[in-house]
Amino acid sequence: MKELAYYDGTIGTPEEVTVPFNDRVHFFGDGVYDASVGGNHQVYLLEEHLDRFYSSANALGIIIPMEKDKFGRLLTELLSKVEGNTHFVYWQVTRGAGARNHVYGEEMRGKLWVMIRPNLLKDPNAPIKLITMEDTRFFHCNIKTLNLIPSVMAAQKARKEGADETVFHRGDMVTECAHSNVSILKDGIFYSHPNDNYILRGISKTHMIKACYRLGIPVIERPFSVSELMEADEILVTSSSNFCLHANAVNGRTVGGKDPVTLKKLQDEVIREYLNYTGKESLFD
Repeated sequence: MKELAYYDGTIGTPEEVTVPFNDRVHFFGDGVYDASVGGNHQVYLLEEHLDRFYSSANALGIIIPMEKDKFGRLLTELLSKVEGNTHFVYWQVTRGAGARNHVYGEEMRGKLWVMIRPNLLKDPNAPIKLITMEDTRFFHCNIKTLNLIPSVMAAQKARKEGADETVFHRGDMVTECAHSNVSILKDGIFYSHPNDNYILRGISKTHMIKACYRLGIPVIERPFSVSELMEADEILVTSSSNFCLHANAVNGRTVGGKDPVTLKKLQDEVIREYLNYTGKESLFD
């Protein structure tokens, strides 16, 4: 099939699979999610994404109705049913279905969802444009919750302004993007916000830091300011479906482009890791 949907044991196309009216996702966004790239019908960095998924669910007391290993096998099996070589693999769990009530029975068992569709990775050599926006989200950004309205608003604002992504900041402290992590290179050093409750722990960001260590690039995990962002040698934007993009504009002002050699080394290294993991020959096949 070209696209696949799964809900609580039912498999079909997105048009065929239905969700019960009383699923708590409809009333409260009560659930968590994760996602990755599928390459050669392998879910990239599956174990790490599952670890984050189960940690997010645990933080909200959501009972995932399947053991981690079994669910990993299910994701791989579902991916094998979808045509193509590169996919977006998305999954979530909601707390379950029941009459609308803010409180819930702690014995409720969650409902698993999966969506798989063809995907094209962005060219890491093509620069992107960013805007900035005050971060007014809540203080549990480390949980990959389904409550994404602030990120939706920020992403839509970026589109209206002709940009590709929005960088959040609290006061002068940069946190992350609407649906990515943001890091900078300055004087040969890689700077990135630490994994606290202001950001989601990005798996692609973690692997970029590991790539820095392999390449001998110093890493400092500390908050950096909007001013430091604007004056950085390079601005790097990472997500599970785009491993190492770079920006050349923020709020219409030209940025970056001062350390293309280090940038290219990092891009090549994270792409090499992806190709080795999936057995693909090219990022775009």
